[in-house]
Amino acid sequence: MAKSSAYEAKHPDSTGHIHYTEAENAVWRDLYAQQAPNVAQHMARPYLDGLARLDLPRDRVPQAGEVSAVLRARTGWRVEPVPALIPFGRFFSLLADRAFPAASFIRSREDFDYIREPDIFHEIFGHTPLLTDPRFAAFTEAIGQAGLRAGPGDYAWLIRLYWFTIEFGLTREAGALKALGSGLASSPTELPWSLSDEPKRREFDVIDILRTPYRIDIHQPLYYVLDDIDTLFAAAGRDLLADVRKAQSLGLFAPLYPEARAAS
Repeated sequence: MAKSSAYEAKHPDSTGHIHYTEAENAVWRDLYAQQAPNVAQHMARPYLDGLARLDLPRDRVPQAGEVSAVLRARTGWRVEPVPALIPFGRFFSLLADRAFPAASFIRSREDFDYIREPDIFHEIFGHTPLLTDPRFAAFTEAIGQAGLRAGPGDYAWLIRLYWFTIEFGLTREAGALKALGSGLASSPTELPWSLSDEPKRREFDVIDILRTPYRIDIHQPLYYVLDDIDTLFAAAGRDLLADVRKAQSLGLFAPLYPEARAAS
């Protein structure tokens, strides 16, 4: 993960409420309005069902507490406001505790179409819909539990399974290619890109995914595709650290992007 941020975290008051300005609420409103038809067209059913369950406000930034109330009732998860960028160790620890770390700030107008670091639109609009589904919630918790058992040298390997599935995974529904990942749901430009003829695609394979480097500051040149979403849930029962060891023994694939500023 990157180690610096261009944004400052917003802090809740004594009641847990975060104050967002009219301009910040307007950014949320406009992002939601822009993405709503895109996700309806391109996102997979589990995401769309989760978005409907949350019934997020369209005209203002939602509060962590109101999203957490829905998640707790359905899967026992909650939203935990954090600064934009946190260490891998803390990230895995929060997931293992069924807490989703959500950056508290919202992007500026200058970063409207693409923001390099996660903001609250990415975290809430992108991630929390899948966390209303017990299957995705259990998979995410399994990633966190594996992270608790991992050493720092394993973190960058393990996170790739999360990156290429929950963040940027694709799947097939009734023969049609659909986006599943949260990073795609919240990105006005990468969502259509991911389903175009431009990027490469590979079939889902845990070891291959663990061996695939990525960058956080570009549209992905490669996506992994799940033919059956149940394959992802089955991966939660694997010995993921043993998978990491095997991937490490085989080594990384050659990156499909310029190596400058590589994320992992």
